[in-house]
Amino acid sequence: MKKIVSPRRQRKALYGAPLHVRHKMFGARLAPELREKYGVKTLPVREGDEVLVMRGAFRGTEGKVVEVDAKKYRIHVENVTIEKADGTTVYYPLHPSKVMITKLKLDDDWRKRIMDRKRGRMEE
Repeated sequence: MKKIVSPRRQRKALYGAPLHVRHKMFGARLAPELREKYGVKTLPVREGDEVLVMRGAFRGTEGKVVEVDAKKYRIHVENVTIEKADGTTVYYPLHPSKVMITKLKLDDDWRKRIMDRKRGRMEE
């Protein structure tokens, strides 16, 4: 596949990406102890993971991922909320690259297979 340089085509590829490609863009760093334990540097963020916000106004906040918005490329974290003008509290959307995963939810085989595959690539 040829590398895309044009900004217009970059945006088109990003906004028109199918779900299986979007999933790969949800990668977040793993905490050093998890990286040591599993031998993987990054993994896609999922609901139920615990993350630490590394950038922005909410830096240092830790919480559980409540929702993953694949359409807008954003995640919602438990303790990261803002108050709207009418008084309602809503989750503030964060980009997954701005968080670090501190606790993994390992209840599915898909994720274990991803980790095995990535670990194999790192060892080569």
